[in-house]
Amino acid sequence: MPYQFLYIFHLITQLCVFFSFGQSEKYSLRIIGFYNVENLFDTIDDSETIDEAYTPSGKNHYSYQDYLGKIRNTAKVISELGMNAEKKGPDLIGLAEIENFGVLNDLVDQEQLVQENYQIIHKDSPDRRGIDVALLYKNSSYSPIEFEFIELKLWNEKGERIYTRDILYAKGILDDQVIHIFVNHWPSRRGGKTRSDPKRMKAAYVVKNKVSDILMTEPDATIFILGDFNDDPTDKSIKNELLMSACSKTDCSTNFFNPMEKMHKKGMNTLAYRDGLNLFDQIIFSKNLISREKSQTSFSFLRAGIYNPSYLISQHGKYKGYPLRSFDNNRFSGGFSDHYPVFVELIRGFSQ
Repeated sequence: MPYQFLYIFHLITQLCVFFSFGQSEKYSLRIIGFYNVENLFDTIDDSETIDEAYTPSGKNHYSYQDYLGKIRNTAKVISELGMNAEKKGPDLIGLAEIENFGVLNDLVDQEQLVQENYQIIHKDSPDRRGIDVALLYKNSSYSPIEFEFIELKLWNEKGERIYTRDILYAKGILDDQVIHIFVNHWPSRRGGKTRSDPKRMKAAYVVKNKVSDILMTEPDATIFILGDFNDDPTDKSIKNELLMSACSKTDCSTNFFNPMEKMHKKGMNTLAYRDGLNLFDQIIFSKNLISREKSQTSFSFLRAGIYNPSYLISQHGKYKGYPLRSFDNNRFSGGFSDHYPVFVELIRGFSQ
């Protein structure tokens, strides 16, 4: 299966972007990605979370050697994400299903990533499984200004608190341009899509309110909303609540673009869920990135993609054609993740 890309403008126009800067100019290419890494746990039993399965004596018989294999595999994928010539990995990448800061520290110290000097934004979330979201960034291209972890407060039908992942919001400078990023891992479809819909609608509402606050003070803000939404681009949590409800004094639909919606309509996917193909992993961003002309001062959108080379795809068995998952039959399988990563490429010209 080939890499899955979406070209927004005519192909000729896109190809000419690189050459239109002329011989007296160069271009800067930046990559922003997202990857649900599927249960990146260490082997230590944390008494405060439900992680016993990922220990040597647990259900998955998860050894230290398995952990090292999982870390190496994850680092390999991140290092290859995006198609920039240097193949040095994304400038920023949001991650989901991370257990703690320790596994992130081990991840960025891997041979494939250590030269890039990735920095970490992370906080333990209240999720009962102990999985968190995080943001890795290269300090050579990105500098954080501020960040916060927004707690998603949910309750079940009995009025009992449901503990889930926080939403990470970060404001920072990419080269010299201010950008805002939300890293999400919305509540799962456990119990069925219809029954669980309100949880993701609440997550969308929380993000939308924060976006509205940003746009009130920065009407032309560049915003990225990325993550594993546990919903497809056309589902109501994204299409109706997040992108169609009022943001500031205008519709969010006029402010944001979701390149994964067209991919989804073409049958592209980032995971297989209950024998169906879904595109839960998405990067949504401000429309000002696609409305800009070639610029020396601001980034513009070049392309978005799903990274799924053949080694990330299961080649046989009941999961043939699906992402090559890390765990199968209560064992570490030597695979990578049950999700494919996604990315967007941004371009900007500058004079020599």
